[in-house]
Amino acid sequence: MARPKIPRKSTSVDMTAMCDVAFLLLSFFILTTKPKPSTAVPIETPTSVAAVKVPEKDIVMISLNKDGKAFLSTGDSQGDKDNKQAIIEAVNDAKSLGLTPAEIQALRKQPFIGSPLAQLKTQARMPESQLNATTLTGIPVQDTANNEMIAWVAAIKKVYTGRQLPLLLKGDNVAKYPGFKNVITALKKNDQLKFQMVTNPEAIPAGSALFQGLRDGSIKSAEQ
Repeated sequence: MARPKIPRKSTSVDMTAMCDVAFLLLSFFILTTKPKPSTAVPIETPTSVAAVKVPEKDIVMISLNKDGKAFLSTGDSQGDKDNKQAIIEAVNDAKSLGLTPAEIQALRKQPFIGSPLAQLKTQARMPESQLNATTLTGIPVQDTANNEMIAWVAAIKKVYTGRQLPLLLKGDNVAKYPGFKNVITALKKNDQLKFQMVTNPEAIPAGSALFQGLRDGSIKSAEQ
């Protein structure tokens, strides 16, 4: 007796649900992703073989651009913003600047401090879109007699009394030495001798003494 033939039916998969899920995920990532803001003060840092990642919060950073202009900034977390406000208030009290609470709040929200003490009121009134290395003159660090970074470091040290001060120094690769020297002078004037340099990490050259030492274990990496 002949074996009956079973009719073949093509398999049909309904992709509607999967498409819905894919579009929902895509919409979620588009709406929740926070794009990295453009840098108002571009700084091309020198390269190094350091492998320690710079933290993004709980920091205070002094930046020096290629024109020798100095800027002061903190992280973006709520705690960083609170510390920044306390630093501004400490400078306001120490130098009798007469900043109003509204002006202090405006400076707190701005990404960095980049003006002489006498011009902080003007910076407080500037919209964030206009804050850049061209419109701001930077914190004066020209020489010992005109080094307002001393006052800022004193305020930073006061705010962080009893806590570890996560101080970072970020300088442009072509910034001139006197600018760095005067920033270091401001740190020394306040007995603040510990800080971290921000550099652009690169791979360790193969065959170098550091490469061989890390490879055979005679040298430990900074992350260990």
